[in-house]
Amino acid sequence: MEFRVHQKARRVLIIDDNEDAASILEMVVSAYGHRAEVANSGRDGLQIAANFCPDIVFLDIGMPEMDGYEVAVALRKLPNLEHVYIAAVTGWNDASTQAQVISAGFDLHLTKPAAVESILDVLVRH
Repeated sequence: MEFRVHQKARRVLIIDDNEDAASILEMVVSAYGHRAEVANSGRDGLQIAANFCPDIVFLDIGMPEMDGYEVAVALRKLPNLEHVYIAAVTGWNDASTQAQVISAGFDLHLTKPAAVESILDVLVRH
């Protein structure tokens, strides 16, 4: 599968308490011409999102203090982010997690480690 840089550079927010995973995803996103910001907690992610106004959010679910489900719900309540594209990026892939992802308002569920092709597909299509 061949990917091109999206016509318009996207603003991408990566929220993951695993700093290495977030950094790798940031490198992939940036390498394809998109602007990426990283937060290593849900609360920091919400603060960044309010100012950065991302087009796409890659959001880990299993984070301390504020999990990804809570963050997704809160993101949808921020002004101008009601329709932001939110992809869950998590190590959990059971039916219960997938149902919770949908009910929390995520647009997509990706299992860690997410394939580069899946990440690029999100960047191209959204």
